[in-house]
Formats: sequence, C-alpha cells, structure tokens
Amino acid sequence: MAKVLIVEDDEGISDFVNLELQHEGYSTAVAETGRKALELFEEFQPDLMLLDIMLPELSGLEVLRRIRKTSEIPVILLTARGETFDKVNGLNAGADDYLAKPFEIEELLARMSAVLRRTQHAATSANIKNRDLILYPQSMTASFAGETLSLSKTEFLMLKYFMENLNTVLSRDSIITAVWGKDHFIDENNVDVYVGYLRSKIDQAAGETYIKTVRGAGYMMTDGNISK
Repeated sequence: MAKVLIVEDDEGISDFVNLELQHEGYSTAVAETGRKALELFEEFQPDLMLLDIMLPELSGLEVLRRIRKTSEIPVILLTARGETFDKVNGLNAGADDYLAKPFEIEELLARMSAVLRRTQHAATSANIKNRDLILYPQSMTASFAGETLSLSKTEFLMLKYFMENLNTVLSRDSIITAVWGKDHFIDENNVDVYVGYLRSKIDQAAGETYIKTVRGAGYMMTDGNISK
C-alpha cells in the first residue's frame, strides 16, 4: 500500500486522518509544520502528500513549490472552505487535487485513489511519438528533437492526453476530466493557461503548430498531415 505524508497542524484532523488511513492499510507519517514536512518528505519518501495550506513556519504553498523543484509525487491540498484564491494558486503551483475542510473521510479516500491511479497509469504506458515530439510515460518526461522538455506534472498529463488523441478535437471539459479528474473545481481558463505553457515549449521550438485551437470547441494536437 502507498506511503502517505499527512501535513496538518490541527492535531484533531491529523490524528483522525492518520488513524483512518492506517486502518485502510496505508503507511503514514505526520508533520505539523511546513519545515517538518520538508524534512519528512526527504526521510519518508511518500507516494502521496496531504498538504494543509495554512501551516506554521512555512505555508503549504511554499512547501509545494519547494517539493515541485525535485519531485512530481501526487499532492492533495487541504483547504478551508471558500479559499478559492489558495485553491487556484495551489493547482497552478502543481497540486493534483484539493479538498475543502471539513470533509468526509470517504471523499478523501476516493480522491486519493483517483490521484494515485492517474499517476500510476501515466507511468506504465508505452512511449508515444508525434513528429519530433516523444513522450516517455515511464519517466513522466518528454523530448523534442532530442532535447528534454521541462514539464510540470500537469503539463505532462495534458500533453499525454493530447498525444493519445491525435487529430481529435478535445473540449476543455474533457481535458479537465483527463488531467484533474471528474467533479473538479477547475476554471476553463486554466486549460488555456496550460495549453499556452505547452505551446511555449513545443510549438515555438518547432516553428510549426502542434496544438491547434478549434474555435468554439477546444483544442486539437495534429500529426502535421491535416491543414492548419
């Protein structure tokens, strides 16, 4: 079973979640501060992190930013209800999901399972090639014309979805479901932002269009054989 690092300064919440996860068979560790979270991240090597945003010493968002410099492990943010700004910032900083407090343990377990499934699926697929672009799911990396691309996990998952559906128009809703999961609070503008990130790393380097905008419908990655 997966190893989970619980980062939460509310002892009541952390004790409750810790006991429930251990009951489900997860191996767990608990950190009460941002600095302790970074220490345990190195020592415990978790497969998934539950990360509160409001923490002593270092905020959850700062912990996330530092972790994303070296790791793409799944991170689920625990937020106070209504903290839309922090949710959006957390997702843009590389979080995989979020859950507003107070929450039901069943929902937390379901979200954990979904995030772990997406990550494991992404890491077990075969390499995918489109022109000079190659995706390597085993290492969650990609290259263009032999040069490694620097991708966040969200960018990788979005690129993978595009490359698995070449020459197919993908709606923003379908992209959100594939990358962030069902029933997710993600503004469609976030899709546009991440498509922009991918274009800056692929289309500009190639000098040709890989990801095409289909007005009123969404986006499509082409194999170069259909008209632009």
